[in-house]
Amino acid sequence: MKCLVTVKRVIDPYVKVRVKSDGSGVETANVKMAMNPFCEIAVEQAVRMKEAGTVTEIVAVSIGAAQCQETLRTAMAMGADRGILVETNEEVQPLAVAKLLKAVVAKESPQLVIMGKQAIDDDSNQSGQMLAALLDWPQAAFTSKIEIADGSARVVREIDGGLEKLTLKLPALVTADLRLNEPRYVTLPNIMKAKKKPLEVMKPDVLGVDIAPRLKTLKVEEPPKRGAGVKVGDVKELVAKLKGEAKVI
Repeated sequence: MKCLVTVKRVIDPYVKVRVKSDGSGVETANVKMAMNPFCEIAVEQAVRMKEAGTVTEIVAVSIGAAQCQETLRTAMAMGADRGILVETNEEVQPLAVAKLLKAVVAKESPQLVIMGKQAIDDDSNQSGQMLAALLDWPQAAFTSKIEIADGSARVVREIDGGLEKLTLKLPALVTADLRLNEPRYVTLPNIMKAKKKPLEVMKPDVLGVDIAPRLKTLKVEEPPKRGAGVKVGDVKELVAKLKGEAKVI
């Protein structure tokens, strides 16, 4: 079974994000970048399924600038067999991502697509669901467990009310939640091996997809600084502050 896994290059989650002075976005120049944490979980899941004999080939796919090749090499060092980069320097919004991935899926014909549930930069949580809709495939978002058996994917997903169990007929798409697994550390020998694995680069126009933005960012600003806390003398004063200042009761 071929498994396609998507990976996104984002600002390292341990780096403090700074907003540009003109409010047009966040600063990315000379900022450490890394693979989106939820994408790491998706890659790890595919690798574990390959180690278990369920998956025969893992194809990692990324969309973005040429530097995304580094992210794909990391995915291949984790265990992916080859990589595909849809290279563009333009902003690619969730619907365009889904359309590009649909074209890649049509080219590769995987039986399973695993994506991170969301990216930590735009936090959209849309591309997976949009791709499943465009493909007309069964989907399970926020997945915390996946088992493949008898041509189906049995998954457990996290919902507001607890856990939900679903059986999806393959081909299917799932998005990985935080509790699905803990990604492995990439070893130096595997990093060296990843440099020799095939990586295909293509442009969006080759896939016949228009990636022109449909949404416009008006302004990006930092959240307001949190005010200092205060001590209250008794419950009566606490209630008065909650009513008069916080206005939460």
